[in-house]
Amino acid sequence: MRRSLIPVILTAALFLLPFAGRAQQSSSGARPQAPAFAQNPTPVQQPAPQNSTPGQPPSQNPASVQEPPQQTGEKFVREVRLVDVLFTVLNRRNKLVPDLEKGDFKIFDENKAQDIRYFSKQTDLPLRIGMLVDTSNSIRDRIKFEQDASVNFLLRVVRRNKDEAFVMTFDDEPQIIQTFTSDTGALRDQIMRTRAGGGTAIYDAIYDACLNQLSHPPRPPGDQPDIVRRVMILISDGEDNLSIHTRADAIEMAQRYSVVIYTISTSTQWVSLSETNPAKTADRKYHLTDGDKILQDLAEETGGRAFFPYHVDDLDQSFQDIGDELRNQYSIAYAPGNYILDGRYHRIRIDVPEHKGYQVRARHGYYARANQVPTAPPGSTPPGTIK
Repeated sequence: MRRSLIPVILTAALFLLPFAGRAQQSSSGARPQAPAFAQNPTPVQQPAPQNSTPGQPPSQNPASVQEPPQQTGEKFVREVRLVDVLFTVLNRRNKLVPDLEKGDFKIFDENKAQDIRYFSKQTDLPLRIGMLVDTSNSIRDRIKFEQDASVNFLLRVVRRNKDEAFVMTFDDEPQIIQTFTSDTGALRDQIMRTRAGGGTAIYDAIYDACLNQLSHPPRPPGDQPDIVRRVMILISDGEDNLSIHTRADAIEMAQRYSVVIYTISTSTQWVSLSETNPAKTADRKYHLTDGDKILQDLAEETGGRAFFPYHVDDLDQSFQDIGDELRNQYSIAYAPGNYILDGRYHRIRIDVPEHKGYQVRARHGYYARANQVPTAPPGSTPPGTIK
């Protein structure tokens, strides 16, 4: 009788052993081992939205985008490298074209066509403006022109309680004389107090303004507080002789923070339209100076425009055009198929193939580098980070 019970007891023990193991695991608080397929889920390619909510994907640097949770309950993180390009479109008459759609555009990275991942029309966005005024010895006799041009621009473009601007002067080194404000009276007062003297450090001024001011501009209220347009107005003769940073450094810093640079040349003696003295009206500029070409390069590489006015009066309509342009822009973001963090400069091009004669004004490229830029001030968002 006892011998016949032994096989039954052994069979019961073997059957109960897995349940005992699970009970011991549950009492210790350990998580059961997940199946192998759940630990390495296959990523699901998410379709690109046809018309994304207006926003600012990262300028050009790599960023980790968290994909939606998989059916296993775990999260899959995939690194997506995005290049964001802001641009405007003009017709044959240099008038803004604000009604194009995603399908109207094609974008090329090093002449290779890219898939547009995000597209949006961005109108009437708050502006964050850096007004950079050259106060070096080289423009001593043109300081009045600079003051008038700066004040006229701010009075025409800055909308109280919506747009904000700061004023930076630069000679031997850059200096903030008025922090961000929407009070055009305060901006005007500080500009009119400027005096000329010293060398010229244009590139240092651009670099500093982008890194320490336009990298973290004041946020407007609302559901999307980070959506602003970063703009720089540079008034100078373009003749740098003191900067520590190079022109390439300045352009790269502007590109990293999506800062559009507009330049106004002071390289000739400007006159008023009401001037009747032939000796004064005879001075006309027929060729760009070396400094003018530098100003042109700074503007074109960041998607802005360079102005070479003969008269102070020529600027009024130009300023209005800039304001309209900044509030009627398109945004495209794409993940380059040929992105390698080799530090190389990538040329980009946006075409509107179905609309002959249309001009696209955008920055010309980006540097394929990791997020290794100088530390921005506390509270700012590192470039290449999706907000």
